[in-house]
Amino acid sequence: MRQAIQTVTRVALILSPAVGDSLLMMTVARNLQKHSIAVTVFGQHAHALRDWFPGVDIQAELGDDHLAHKLHRFDTVIQMHSNRPFAGLDRMHPRVILLDHICRARSSESMADRLALFCRDEFGLPDAGKSNGITPPPGLQHRNYPLRVAIHPTASTVDKRWLASRFVQLGVELRDQGFSPQFVVAPHERADWKHVERLGMALPDLSSLDHVAAWLFECGWFIGNDSGIGHLASNLQIPTLSLFMRRGIARTWRPDWGTGRVLIGGAYLPTGRLKERYWKYLLSVGKVIQAFEQLRANFS
Repeated sequence: MRQAIQTVTRVALILSPAVGDSLLMMTVARNLQKHSIAVTVFGQHAHALRDWFPGVDIQAELGDDHLAHKLHRFDTVIQMHSNRPFAGLDRMHPRVILLDHICRARSSESMADRLALFCRDEFGLPDAGKSNGITPPPGLQHRNYPLRVAIHPTASTVDKRWLASRFVQLGVELRDQGFSPQFVVAPHERADWKHVERLGMALPDLSSLDHVAAWLFECGWFIGNDSGIGHLASNLQIPTLSLFMRRGIARTWRPDWGTGRVLIGGAYLPTGRLKERYWKYLLSVGKVIQAFEQLRANFS
């Protein structure tokens, strides 16, 4: 349902608990704000990155307590998923826009492009684009360490993760080629990856998403699973190689801000179930190295 732009003056943008979803939804915030519509963003990850989005009103994530009362001052509420972080929003506010249909649509466009189209088509914003306006704080130098390869070996769910042993093999091969592979994981995952330091690879201690962003911004390259950190790297214009289990998922959820490649692990398996189960075993280190070489060739 298309909203009349003149009747939308104050929007609450409620972000999901996922890093990638949060960065994508900041595209909506950027486009609305560019067209003089006041936006307040609520979300844990965006709040951690608030210094990277100057001029945007970003608040901590909302809780269930008095939620309807907190949303009362907004004429429109937007949330990506119908049940995350809140179910039943349309019973709490008279004008709620949920974007599940955009996520599920059969389209070759990435979510970044789909959200830009949503802003143009549903709100009538003529200059809507897929930039979310992320801006590095002063003092950082983009790709300051051109040989540093950020390797992100984890993901939100097990089925999205390539084999840990192959990520280590990948790091060793890159090390032997003269690169500086460094593994980036969440603080609670560090104990599982300390062994890479014994192989001459770094495991930086990045305690917050803000610190991850600053570190990524100065990396030369990124290789990782389908994850929010891959979206962050792409958002920061770091050349990105993303490993996906299925082509359909990659088509929708691929990082799509900077130069990037997607590598599908189970492309030749006949069913979705087989792809999801076996993609990580079929994807060899050699194929990832080859795709990385192609990424470098396309970027230079």
